Amino acid sequence: MTNTMKHSGIPWIGNIPNHWEVELIGNHIKEVDCPNSANNESNALQFKMGTIIPKKGGDSKYNPETLESYNIVEKGDIIINGLNLSFDFISQRVGLVKEKGVITSAYLAVRPDKAINSEYLTYLFKAYDNCKAFHGMGKGLRQTLAYKEFKTNLIFVPPLTEQKAIADYLDKHCAEVDEMVSLQEKIIEELRAYRQAIITETVTRGLNPNAPMKDSGVEWIGQIPERWDVNKTIRLFETIGSGTTPKFDDIIEERNINWLQSGDINGGYIEKAQNQIPERILNQYSALKIYTSPYIIIAMYGASIGNTAISLIDACVNQACCVLQKSKQIQSYFFYALQSAKSYWNMLSVGGGQPNISQEIIKQTWLPVPPLHEQQEIADYLDKKTAKIDQLIAIKLQKIEELKEYRKSLIYEYVTGKKQPIL
Repeated sequence: MTNTMKHSGIPWIGNIPNHWEVELIGNHIKEVDCPNSANNESNALQFKMGTIIPKKGGDSKYNPETLESYNIVEKGDIIINGLNLSFDFISQRVGLVKEKGVITSAYLAVRPDKAINSEYLTYLFKAYDNCKAFHGMGKGLRQTLAYKEFKTNLIFVPPLTEQKAIADYLDKHCAEVDEMVSLQEKIIEELRAYRQAIITETVTRGLNPNAPMKDSGVEWIGQIPERWDVNKTIRLFETIGSGTTPKFDDIIEERNINWLQSGDINGGYIEKAQNQIPERILNQYSALKIYTSPYIIIAMYGASIGNTAISLIDACVNQACCVLQKSKQIQSYFFYALQSAKSYWNMLSVGGGQPNISQEIIKQTWLPVPPLHEQQEIADYLDKKTAKIDQLIAIKLQKIEELKEYRKSLIYEYVTGKKQPIL
């Protein structure tokens, strides 16, 4: 049975069922402000892609001795990351607490009253997040969402039975979408592993399966064709450098210089930067310089260690990137040769929650060096081979984006009452 509708008073929401109440957010939630001053609670929690999960050993630089200023939260509380709203590229700002613990007090923590189902309200706030509604609520230079402003905005309140039905329905169907996303991600992971194996096999063994082989003298490379040589990266490139991350206060003005981070390194060609910095701050940071394209760029920190790309844009980089410029031989071959070193670099990576390799490790890495004509043949072969795999990966990535958009629309339609689950 279809509900009669009324306007919610919220432009981006539009109509809601006639029997739902429209009220101030502050009428049904209170801010959680419970500092862990006695350090009694050591279960540290963290945001991860729209969920609140425990920090496992080694996942974070924080330890129980540094949690005194953290906020104690309970199961059913809702966490909103209201920091730097104007710099949001992927909306994952809302998460539901599923176990007691502590989380940084930089986030906004709220506790619903008995008239609001926590799961339903979490989905409702996710819809606010997906539609960028939080962005208009932020204040100050950093566009931060604080409880004082947040509580004065409107929400709509269905009867509790409907809230639970909506939350249960979305739990079930969002889980199905998440499972489909996970399947696509698994296929992408397998395709990327296959791509990596082809690159490693080709740049260490060549294209002639009958070529006489010899020991390279480098453990991770193993046997190479007899006519090949090996050399260190530092001897193969004229420039090997990095960059830094400017302070937020230095980049709030108009930005016109490309600035690359490790997340931009995509395994192929970089043709556009997601971020820019103002030209004037180049004089304030000695580690910042503009690298002239084309150049190879390698990720040195975190899960992206060893990811490699060729940048086709002039740009500065942050400290997590290593730039290799002006190859003395064929750059496209060494783009692939450096990708083959990824597993080796992962073995050498150091650190707990943020493993990393250094510029020096990259400089001292041995690479297989075929004769020039073979370098070109290998680069051409791998260009074609990896392009086919990359096309398959792109199709899977597009499918994931479609599933994520479907998930967003599913949440929006049900938490706003435009569709109703069967009670």
